[in-house]
Amino acid sequence: MALPVRRTSGQVATGRWDPFQEMEELYQRMERVMEDFFSSVRGTDGFLLWSPPADLEETEDAYIVEIDLPGVKRDDVHIELQDNELHVFGELKEKERVGVLRTRMRRTGRFDHRFTLPGEVDADKVEAELRDGVLTVRLPKATRSQTRKIEVKGS
Repeated sequence: MALPVRRTSGQVATGRWDPFQEMEELYQRMERVMEDFFSSVRGTDGFLLWSPPADLEETEDAYIVEIDLPGVKRDDVHIELQDNELHVFGELKEKERVGVLRTRMRRTGRFDHRFTLPGEVDADKVEAELRDGVLTVRLPKATRSQTRKIEVKGS
């Protein structure tokens, strides 16, 4: 029994058809489609935005956000804090190329990430640092007022 021959662009492909290779290629294409679909959203101006991988850690005295931003320059990252919502956004600019780009797997363009922090923070003490492609934002927790006893004066 002969196996079907896979045809490419109207010509007979060399070698035998490998159904497992075909399934692997299909799986990889579907994975890229699903990743693009679920991790990209449209901004208000119609451009595609992407959300970089990030972690939010809570310590005893602060919230620490780490966002992977390899290749992003410090001037291309913007951070805003309003109440308990942290908004990190910016752009990873496309590199100028001389040759033809045959495969593209890295993201470029505008990114956007929002975090709702579980508690209040001291906005005046927030610090951010971009080092080795990782943005670290340290948001100290707001100090809670201590209960104190108040003496009642009078006669």
